[in-house]
Amino acid sequence: MGVYKTVLELIDLRSFSNLWYWIMLGVLWSSASHWVLGVPWDMITKAQRQNGAQAQADVRELTRINIDRLLDIIETSGLWLMGFATFMITGLAMLAFWYWVEFAQALLLLVAPLGILLLLSVRRARKVRLVLGEWPVVYIQLRNHRILVQLLGMISIFITSMFGMWQNMMIGAPF
Repeated sequence: MGVYKTVLELIDLRSFSNLWYWIMLGVLWSSASHWVLGVPWDMITKAQRQNGAQAQADVRELTRINIDRLLDIIETSGLWLMGFATFMITGLAMLAFWYWVEFAQALLLLVAPLGILLLLSVRRARKVRLVLGEWPVVYIQLRNHRILVQLLGMISIFITSMFGMWQNMMIGAPF
């Protein structure tokens, strides 16, 4: 009986009291702030520090490739993706706050900020595409985008943690 109970605690669907949910939330936002428009942040800082033409050219080329890929996807099927994402987020929101399903609440608090992140990334990609030839401007744009992603991540983690604590405190309380 002890092993069965341990396994059930490990795969608990009560998300806000599960350690794996919080680890996933941290990894999600850590990864989002490390990959700035698809370019690793350490590569960007290395190109900025070394002030070498090759490192900067590599970052510019990788940025161009990722921006072209993102904007091509958005221009080709962006409307369909937006409609599908809106449908899914609305469905999650209904499950989360109309039917009060905790797993849907947890998923919504993970996915909804990523939708905002996608919109910010598309907007920044369009700005960066215009100045790809000028390294200092590209660096400033990428740094500013990373700061925005980190700010969005902090707000998202704060809201998720406040809601998760409230949810955990209300488990035994009647509505």
